Amino acid sequence: MFDKIRKVWGAGGAPSDDKRSHNLFEAAAVYVAACADDDQEQIEEASGWVSPEALSFGVSELACRAVIALARERDESPSVVARTLLGLPAA
Repeated sequence: MFDKIRKVWGAGGAPSDDKRSHNLFEAAAVYVAACADDDQEQIEEASGWVSPEALSFGVSELACRAVIALARERDESPSVVARTLLGLPAA
């Protein structure tokens, strides 16, 4: 039984399929940047790094952080910045 575990996880304590593990925030950053660059290959790669739910959470968190950063930079409310980025009229 332990031989099977060692084969799956390898000696270093990580899966031994030669794929580097990625966290959801890294996946979200690569995914969003690839979407902005219209890089379908990179979009598909980042999409495979984490579950769809985790990717969705990461993209949402990235959007929130980006809107907050832009709002601070522009000295505007996050609501105004978000609506501007989406091309929506002021509320």
